[in-house]
Amino acid sequence: MHRTGARGATAVGTSVEDARPYWCDVASVRGQLMYLPAHFAADDGTLEGLLDGAVTGDLVTVTPSGPTATFLPVAYDAEAGARGALLGHLARANDQWRAPVLGEALMILHGPDAYVSPSWYASKPEYGKVVPTWNYLVAHVYGRLVVHDDTVWLESLVRRLTTRHEQGRDLPWSVDDAPSSFVAAQLRAIVGVELVIDRVEAKAKWSQNRSEQDIAGVTEGLEAAGRDDAAAAMRSANRA
Repeated sequence: MHRTGARGATAVGTSVEDARPYWCDVASVRGQLMYLPAHFAADDGTLEGLLDGAVTGDLVTVTPSGPTATFLPVAYDAEAGARGALLGHLARANDQWRAPVLGEALMILHGPDAYVSPSWYASKPEYGKVVPTWNYLVAHVYGRLVVHDDTVWLESLVRRLTTRHEQGRDLPWSVDDAPSSFVAAQLRAIVGVELVIDRVEAKAKWSQNRSEQDIAGVTEGLEAAGRDDAAAAMRSANRA
């Protein structure tokens, strides 16, 4: 493990040198792991939007004791490394950051998702051979995990996350609203993690395998259910 910071940081993983964007032709780089039919492959714009808008993710690592995962707040830094990085933090008491990582680390990012009722399909009355499904946007982000046991790095990240989530509120909270001694103690209770991106596999499953009439029915059904986010994703994925 490679360590940086006041107490050290851990970096584990490998990198792939490739001049192409990291989301392009991943199968030829290392072998695609995600089940990803070609018609559900996320385009560059969709993936960039998911990365830029990511607020949480599931950090998954395989350790000598077995696989482990943590849900954590994240921020995407496009300027970190050759392909960007996902930054986050977890509790110091969480042993995941201490355990050696076997191979690559994985961060799972989730976009909108929605249940699809067969009743929304225009084809249902014609032959009835339809079943429920689930539509969704997800990215599997692979790379080298760096652990930042460094309060300066952590404070910078916490301020970044706080500003992002407090902006626009009537009474936005600031890190400076809390006593400095209290903030220092809270920072000592967490550890930073940085997933230096090596490659991304992303799926945008929005009924692209259905007819135009079925796609329209699903979009209308999602809107009627109050799922404007999923309906917008349907339109974006299926625009001519």
